Amino acid sequence: MAVTAFDYPSAHYASRAGIDLILVGDSLGNTVLGFETTVPVTLDMMVHHSAAVNRAAPEALVVTDIPFGEAHRDFDRLLASSMRCLQEAGSGAVKIEGGESMADRIAALVGAGVPVLGHIGLLPQQVLRLGGYRKFGKTPEERKQLLTDARAVERAGAFAVVAEMVDADCARELAGTLKIPLIGIGAGPDCDGQILVSYDLLGLNPEQSPSFARRFGDLGPAMEEAFRRYAGEVRDGRFPERKE
Repeated sequence: MAVTAFDYPSAHYASRAGIDLILVGDSLGNTVLGFETTVPVTLDMMVHHSAAVNRAAPEALVVTDIPFGEAHRDFDRLLASSMRCLQEAGSGAVKIEGGESMADRIAALVGAGVPVLGHIGLLPQQVLRLGGYRKFGKTPEERKQLLTDARAVERAGAFAVVAEMVDADCARELAGTLKIPLIGIGAGPDCDGQILVSYDLLGLNPEQSPSFARRFGDLGPAMEEAFRRYAGEVRDGRFPERKE
């Protein structure tokens, strides 16, 4: 069981609920910071939010996304960025988007002592090149490439891999092939684990959530109602009372 979390309270309650892995995802750009994509998210932003999550001292493993562009710089820069996530933010691992093309860098990070969570299928950091979000693994060519990507990430030493927006039949094949866990998001029920963006599952996303993101709560309207009641009682002179 895995979720994203971007702040201290979310990490606290996710840990109390028994979540195994908390990803501080660069999806914070869309859900927390109001960007249209994850591309504007910087390493400083990731470290800032990861540190807040880790201050909750969750029992779950905390993983920090390496944001747009960082993994494609020279290796010394990537290692330094990863070190910030582990040393400065306190996370236990980093996540790297990309399969076969990133395998050498994943292997080098693992060799340097940095635990790595892989990520294949839809790569949100590539959205400007892709022109939008879509499902992967529907054609034989894409299935073959996804299998190649997954095996490359596994050989490189990643401890698990996220499969995002992957055709369910393809994801089942991947899960049956890999020795490391396959964590699905929009990839069907046959993965070894699942991850959702916390704001989607809690009903806190003011925008339309992806079709695969089931709402397990409806906290957005509850928040709006609480703000409305507060504003009304202040205007009516009912808050605060003298005892408050």
